[in-house]
Amino acid sequence: MVERVLVVDDDTTVRDVVRRYLEHAGYEVELAGDGETALRLMGSHEPDIVVLDLMLPGIDGLEVCRRIRARSSTPVVMLTALGEEEDRIAGLQIGADDYVTKPFSPRELALRVSSVLRRANKAYEPRVVRDGDLVLDVAAHTATLDDVPLQLTTREFDLLAFFISNAGRAFGRAELLERVWGWQFGDQSTVTVHVRRLREKIEKDPAKPQRLSTVWGVGYRYDRCSID
Repeated sequence: MVERVLVVDDDTTVRDVVRRYLEHAGYEVELAGDGETALRLMGSHEPDIVVLDLMLPGIDGLEVCRRIRARSSTPVVMLTALGEEEDRIAGLQIGADDYVTKPFSPRELALRVSSVLRRANKAYEPRVVRDGDLVLDVAAHTATLDDVPLQLTTREFDLLAFFISNAGRAFGRAELLERVWGWQFGDQSTVTVHVRRLREKIEKDPAKPQRLSTVWGVGYRYDRCSID
């Protein structure tokens, strides 16, 4: 089945260039020039992934991303202007999976889309990972804490699964970018934001994490709460 990409940008030239590159890469592409149209299209036929510009007329990209994440785990790749770090971090905090800064290479964007979709559709071996009241079903791509479903983005799930599978070992942000995101270069604050979001979802007190600890001068380490 051909995967479908919803491209949301108010610049007709950007939309056309992105559409041509993504169609050349084998995707079906749908276009929206504003946030209201994007949300309407999401409601009628949910895409496999959304490429979303943050600077949109009417409902801005951050609000569109927030509304998408409130009802769906559809991956979102943000388009942000160079230097808009606060908006980029805000997007990651509300659940965007990746970002590309403008001006960007359409080929790079197509590769980022492919990478995010590959991780979202990754065929895990059927297995369940448990750590006390935290349970990850890596085949179903679901997680629960104390029997309550966790609303995790694709990237958050991948990061948590990686940490639990490598419990007790500390990883630097650069290594996490490479091992989980598949990036050899990138903004390491992306990792910081995702760790913060995970703590808010899996820790009783995110300010005093028991599972996902900071190792000063190194990075982060997952400590199991239960003994296998």
